[in-house]
Amino acid sequence: MTRILAIAGSPSHPSRTYGILEYAAKLLEKEGLHIDIISVRDLPAEDLVFGKYDSPALEQPKALLAQADGVIIATPIYKAAYTGILKAFLDLLPQKSLTGKVVLPLATGGTIAHLLAIEYALKPILGELGARHILATVYAVDKQIQKQPDDSVLLDEELEQRLKDVLQEFVKAVKFSAIESPQLAHAN
Repeated sequence: MTRILAIAGSPSHPSRTYGILEYAAKLLEKEGLHIDIISVRDLPAEDLVFGKYDSPALEQPKALLAQADGVIIATPIYKAAYTGILKAFLDLLPQKSLTGKVVLPLATGGTIAHLLAIEYALKPILGELGARHILATVYAVDKQIQKQPDDSVLLDEELEQRLKDVLQEFVKAVKFSAIESPQLAHAN
């Protein structure tokens, strides 16, 4: 079975970022993919802050990452960069842990002005972790995502279509990658 790890990098919950990640996960489950979602905010703060590479709390996220064929990383953009909590988590991952995996960055922000933050801030660290197949980012402005009373989200039509398009591309890329090099994808 094709496995996807979705990583929520928002320090708050519920959040628009988590909502869009959950929305994407539901669409992918309809395609027959297995989705695991981890929220970095749920990891022990002291492990992240003090860089405890050997933390028992990181064993499950690292195992899920090793098993994943594809990875979705979702983050809000604050001060023109992805969140510090996400950075702390990514710093604790094994070197080259994204090798052989298709990666889809999703980001939210208050203004379109932060769109390029993914290009100059997040993508370099993903590359350092071995990601070579990084799909086009879906960046959403907060006003395109309406939080619902049940903590789900309602996306505006344009955003919903962009997300569906990139998820179709993601599914194809992940399935192709799993067929082409299954031993490489799970060698981490």
